Amino acid sequence: MTNKFLLSFVQIVLFLGLASPAFAADISVGLAEIKPLDLTQHWVGYMTLVLFVTAYLFAMTEEITDLRKSKPMVFAASVIWILIAGVYASGGMSEQAGLAFRSSLEAYAELFLFIMVSMTYLNAMEDRSVFERLRVWLLSKNFSYRQLFWITGFQAFFISAVCNNLTTALLMGSVILAMGKNSPRFVTLSCINVVVASNAGGSFSPFGDITTLLVWQKGVVPFADFFSLLIPAIVNLALPAAIMHFFIPKERPEPVKESQPMKRGGVVIIVLFGLTIVTATCFENFLNLPPAAGMMLGLTYLKFFSYYMQKTPAQSAATTDEMTGNPAVEAKIDYFAPMKYMNNPEALKKKETHLEQPFDVFTKVANLEWDTLLFFYGVMVAVGGLSFIGYLGVVSTHLYGEMDPTVANILVGVASAFVDNGTIMLAVLTMAPDISQGQWLLVTLTAGVGGSMLSVGSAAGVGLMGQAKGVYTFVSHLKWSPVIMLGYIASIVVHFAINGRYF
Repeated sequence: MTNKFLLSFVQIVLFLGLASPAFAADISVGLAEIKPLDLTQHWVGYMTLVLFVTAYLFAMTEEITDLRKSKPMVFAASVIWILIAGVYASGGMSEQAGLAFRSSLEAYAELFLFIMVSMTYLNAMEDRSVFERLRVWLLSKNFSYRQLFWITGFQAFFISAVCNNLTTALLMGSVILAMGKNSPRFVTLSCINVVVASNAGGSFSPFGDITTLLVWQKGVVPFADFFSLLIPAIVNLALPAAIMHFFIPKERPEPVKESQPMKRGGVVIIVLFGLTIVTATCFENFLNLPPAAGMMLGLTYLKFFSYYMQKTPAQSAATTDEMTGNPAVEAKIDYFAPMKYMNNPEALKKKETHLEQPFDVFTKVANLEWDTLLFFYGVMVAVGGLSFIGYLGVVSTHLYGEMDPTVANILVGVASAFVDNGTIMLAVLTMAPDISQGQWLLVTLTAGVGGSMLSVGSAAGVGLMGQAKGVYTFVSHLKWSPVIMLGYIASIVVHFAINGRYF
């Protein structure tokens, strides 16, 4: 029994690691109509597996090789479809291969547009010092290490419900490093806590993480039902945090006395982002249109506001002259500044900090994580090819045809500690198993929080390892993996206890 369990787990890790995003619904329907050839035993099938595994290994070792992860993945995806199209063309069925590729491309387009708008808003909020304002507020309150441990954890939990886990983890990580510069133990444990919180927070919100976003857009779980995972997600965070709490130093860090006002338009952009999320939700729930369409409408909110900001430049925030201390309302551009501050460069530097930089929404689009977006293109299109060949059908038969779905979904969560959770979830969606809504919620939970068991299991962990080098490491996280696993098991138990109506 044990050997069979281990063999099943290894197969899940290998196959799901190979079988990444294909953004399921449209692809499954399209492939059913196309009736693809079974190439799982063909040399082309074997070659596509080798290509995908090799590209994925390069992507996982990006920090070692300095090779951007999108490059090998896009290359592999392109070659995979060249091989597939060659086989179909030789049999006079090139049209079928083209239709299958377009299904994958359409699926990626929806995901791309949704993430692009979300990232643009986050970049705009960062430009307006929204996150910096939060950081300074925390640093100025003279919290104890233990208080800060819980505050950053729960802030990461709720912020990640609307932001991606990587952005959330890096934001909280900057606070942790600033407050814990004299306490390495605090930094290590708080970083672990933030990773767990960021992954847990995204698991109960339809737009909090790539896993929930994909499940929502596929339509297997209604929007409101995701929030039934809130309590299991809190348990996933709170149980390991309660244990780690007793190992946090009791001291208080030195308070920081500084002020960081939010730039003009920051509050409005936050409101517009919330309105954009509401728009996307309404598009899906009431109009049966893709959430990405609602997000694109929401992007126009920011574009019009950007136009307003450009046409109404703010005056300098300075109300006194730094040289004399006398009241003075300065224009945005002061042509006499060089003469007035010629003998006082420090005052000139201080004055320049008050001048508002032009706000242009298109610069926020240009500054997106294009490497990540192109990486998802490579992964989704490549898995569309692997699914078209027939490999995901083989995995689905073994995973959900021969095993109990509860066991399968728990193993999927454990596998997400080794393979990216977005990859895992998209592979499951592409398989389209016939399981209850309770099981879909279970796999959403396990795939979302399972990556917390290892530091390399999520983007949040990988990002924090780079930010807190030498203090938060793979080994330091691994020491607490048993505690994190307790939270993983407890969250599953709580899900069955309070969400039994979905099974």
